[in-house]
Amino acid sequence: MTTKDIPAVNQLLKKEFKSNKAPIIDLVAIQTNDPFMVLVGTILSARTKDACTAAACGRLFERVKTPAELETIPEKELEKAIYPVGFFRAKTKHLKALPGVLQQKFNGVIPDTVEELCELPGVGRKTANLVVALGFNKPAICVDVHVHRICNRLGLLETKTPLETEIRLRKILPSRYWITWNSYIVSFGQTRCAPRNPHCDGCPIKKFCEFGG
Repeated sequence: MTTKDIPAVNQLLKKEFKSNKAPIIDLVAIQTNDPFMVLVGTILSARTKDACTAAACGRLFERVKTPAELETIPEKELEKAIYPVGFFRAKTKHLKALPGVLQQKFNGVIPDTVEELCELPGVGRKTANLVVALGFNKPAICVDVHVHRICNRLGLLETKTPLETEIRLRKILPSRYWITWNSYIVSFGQTRCAPRNPHCDGCPIKKFCEFGG
């Protein structure tokens, strides 16, 4: 795959995306239209399968919909609500600290830039980019394991870390694709282009792929 193939590949991935269940944070964004809930859901989703994240979000959002409600929920109740997401104890502490940091640094308002979001507890660049893209509908490139793996597998780039992938994509990927690129590729990685034994037969972008082509 080369940069000139990006429009065609994006169109095919979009079609594939529409035929599959959307990733959990896309669903949170669509259902809530709330940057705070997108942020919380994204924190919960790290190192956790979508089904587990969805169940945890469902339990937590019955009780917590605002930073003020997050601040008042007892820590043990919060931990019970999000269990068994990955690193649930650490995530509980990050979430409990979130309202205070938001108030101290941002007057209680969720910031809409990657750099500011990274000042919040439990938030790295992957989370921050996803919140900017899905929570605020602003151009941002979220690079998780799927985006890093598949962009390299396609031959679009050659990078060793997700950060290198993000930097490279910022240079070669037209900004009109930034918001949806993660959603399309995560869905594709979950349903077809797995880390091991990807389903290359019948793959809609096989002819563009160095691995399967």
